[in-house]
Amino acid sequence: MIKKLNTIFIVFVLALVTTSCSSKKPLGPDGRPLSESDLAGQYDARFGEGQIPSAEGEGIFRDIMFGYDSSSVDEYALQDLEYNMQVLQSYPNIQLQLEGHCDERGTNEYNMALGSKRAKAVQDAMIGLGFDSSRLSTVSYGEELPLDTAGDESSWAKNRRVHFAGFGEKQ
Repeated sequence: MIKKLNTIFIVFVLALVTTSCSSKKPLGPDGRPLSESDLAGQYDARFGEGQIPSAEGEGIFRDIMFGYDSSSVDEYALQDLEYNMQVLQSYPNIQLQLEGHCDERGTNEYNMALGSKRAKAVQDAMIGLGFDSSRLSTVSYGEELPLDTAGDESSWAKNRRVHFAGFGEKQ
């Protein structure tokens, strides 16, 4: 009986490792795998005519969320970051911009600085996990690109994030 349970456990672990280490690229809305150029096109489309992009929620990458007045990558954020790192294995040449965002509370100056700290914290965590620093850049949008404008705790929580934007291939 113990031998059978050990065998079942080993088969389960091997199946889990095999499926979780898959390098399949995420699928786009048309059902085909996204390429680096697809991601770059999505990034470019956000800018329209100006220098500030439109707000964008999660796509193939998960946003890294933060607590009020915090730039610490907590255990929940680390799980989302590790998920993003797995997705990035499918895109070995993608350049990433880490966009720091805040809720509307606080001054513009404070929120720009906090957004920058958040983006830098995610960048540092990624480098600590072995990601190539030459593929990363950071920007802060402070409170300027809210996902949710309701002005309550629920909306503020959605706006405290670092968003991953893939914008081109590493040269």
